[in-house]
Amino acid sequence: MTIQLHCFGESGNAYKAALALQFSGLDWEPVYVDFFGGATRARDYRDTLNNMGEVPVMVDGSVTITQSGVIQQYVSEKSGRFGGVTPEDSREVMRWMFWDNHKLSSQAGMTRFLMNFLPEAKRSAEVIAFAQGRLKAAYDVLDTHLEGRDWIVGDSLTNADLSCCGYLYYPEPFGFIREDWPHIDAWLTRLSQQPGWKHPYDLMPGSPADRA
Repeated sequence: MTIQLHCFGESGNAYKAALALQFSGLDWEPVYVDFFGGATRARDYRDTLNNMGEVPVMVDGSVTITQSGVIQQYVSEKSGRFGGVTPEDSREVMRWMFWDNHKLSSQAGMTRFLMNFLPEAKRSAEVIAFAQGRLKAAYDVLDTHLEGRDWIVGDSLTNADLSCCGYLYYPEPFGFIREDWPHIDAWLTRLSQQPGWKHPYDLMPGSPADRA
């Protein structure tokens, strides 16, 4: 049975789950969710897919899972990939996933939304500047860690990489310039050279151009 991932192209969190599925070799397909049209706020969506009103949502037969990190864990359980080679590696993968969700993706997603998708009159320069300051600190942590390393944990691609890269391929401005962070830049290039990699707007349906 084909795994379905309910998602939309602009979502970095959905991209994390989509990349895990794409690299895993499992049979899967994206299902478009019209987030900007209010689909996730609809009663039917909340009753049948996710009572939190969010994407991504993965449906694999009778199994329905929400939250990108949990979906990534499920993909690891099913494919035997990306979870870390040793128990120590597995804990380190989880450490970086938690860090990403708190320090990197949460700030990047919010800042990108404020700067690109919120009506201009509602954008707060002070909030954006504060968030960009936190992002700069997160980039520094990640860039320093990646010096001399190919991957965040161990010697192969893991969910730590798939989580931390979630927002860093998007073209919209939010305070991330790859060239300013050479080790992150090299890591993103390395990841994008993996067989099957696709840009978020190519891997999932929906993009700003579709709504223009």
